[in-house]
Amino acid sequence: MSLASIYSRARIGLDAPQVCIEIHLSNGLPAFHMVGMAETSVKEAKNRVRSAIINCGFEFPQKKIVVNLAPADLPKDGGHFDLPIAVGILVASQQLPKNQIDDYEFAGELALNGQLRKIVGDIPMAMAVREANRQLFLPKANAAQASRVDGVAIIALQRLDQLFAHFSGQQRLPLHQQAEDAAAQQVLKPPCHSADMQDVIGQPLAKRALELAAAGSHNLLFIGPPGTGKTMLASRLPGILPAMSDEESLQAAAIQSICSDDFDTSRWHIRPFRAPHHTASSAALVGGGSTPMPGEISLAHNGILFLDELPEYDRKVLDVLREPMESGEVTISRALHKTTYPAQFQLVAAMNPSPTGFYSDRRSTPEQILRYLNKLSGPFLDRIDIQLEVARLPKGAWNQANGNEESSEIIRQRVVACRQRQLTRQGKANAHLTSPQLKRYCRLVDDDAEFLDLAMEKLGLSTRAHHKILKIARTIADLKQQTEIHRADLVEALSYRAMDRLIRHLTESVGP
Repeated sequence: MSLASIYSRARIGLDAPQVCIEIHLSNGLPAFHMVGMAETSVKEAKNRVRSAIINCGFEFPQKKIVVNLAPADLPKDGGHFDLPIAVGILVASQQLPKNQIDDYEFAGELALNGQLRKIVGDIPMAMAVREANRQLFLPKANAAQASRVDGVAIIALQRLDQLFAHFSGQQRLPLHQQAEDAAAQQVLKPPCHSADMQDVIGQPLAKRALELAAAGSHNLLFIGPPGTGKTMLASRLPGILPAMSDEESLQAAAIQSICSDDFDTSRWHIRPFRAPHHTASSAALVGGGSTPMPGEISLAHNGILFLDELPEYDRKVLDVLREPMESGEVTISRALHKTTYPAQFQLVAAMNPSPTGFYSDRRSTPEQILRYLNKLSGPFLDRIDIQLEVARLPKGAWNQANGNEESSEIIRQRVVACRQRQLTRQGKANAHLTSPQLKRYCRLVDDDAEFLDLAMEKLGLSTRAHHKILKIARTIADLKQQTEIHRADLVEALSYRAMDRLIRHLTESVGP
């Protein structure tokens, strides 16, 4: 039989649509033709496949070979089509038996000696193959990561010639078994972080803000002069966050798997922490390219995006974050592609209060400071729940430190308990409550509702800011294990509006 059909997968964002690779051998001058909208990396497979087949002891057919990648209008790229093309040629030339070949899918890049090299995008492929109810041949280097997908049958392959023994029944390759490790057995196991909150001296208000941000998944902005510990505090946030669930870990790993091949499975339940430099472009943050790839906000999905020196970012770059911060996803549109990536990240940012770094060092006028702060648009700041001033340590604080600061683990236990209350009550963190859910879970008595309305009017805050304050107050009440939101919770939530106070003060100083 000179015709074979082999199944594999393309890569379109986080989707892995099925590709049927048809191979036809016919008489004529030896040639190798490939059709079906294949990119350069796929077309180059003919040289790798030929060498791999010969070096594994098979015979490369001296015939006219036509490889069709169907559907023809679906773009295909990447070296993972090497293995299915090689298998198709061997089946079409009757060097591999065809029995039950339709029950399998193949993906892997071939070395010239027939070894299988690691590929990218294995997790989306595994998820798609699970839905198709087939078994998936993958390079051994990808098997451990791909088998994290529940219910998928992965067969690890090291060399191309192993397929003959498998399909001829001489030595069947076993399904890959995911190794049991501590992270897989304990979803809420405390992640290992070298940065501990015990290292931070003083700054009780900043630590309180970090705990609130972790408990309710709120966005956070630290404002303060250099050397007050803003970056140090932000780097401690991962150590007090709840560990990711298996589903959250799978989502984060799927995004990482299509960007690179070096995902560390030992960090399976640890939330990602991304800290791009302030020279990053819009495409670097939200994603882009002729073939849309995820950016930093998607790589921070279910984790933290830390932006240090916030006003140094281009204003247009920051404003492209506004929609993903609300919707939790980003859609990248191109002429031939439209791809949507998840982007449910927690924004943590730090900034100085003036171009010189200090409030009143007489090197900046109120006009210059206001111009500096105006690099951040109002709608962008409106999406940051907690805005806190971080003051310099009082004189003698360093020498008086007694080492009795709370550790990250103690704070994390409170955060996990608080987050669990939210999940039990509404199925999500407080920061992600919708308007109907706010009315249901953040009810205020009449006096407190009137108090909040008066505060909103006096401070000139928007409806979005009103919702943010309610969500923070809900988190404060949850940390106290309260069923209802009290006046004190609202007062504390209103205190986390440092930028509003700073800008209003500067505006009054500058005058009309």
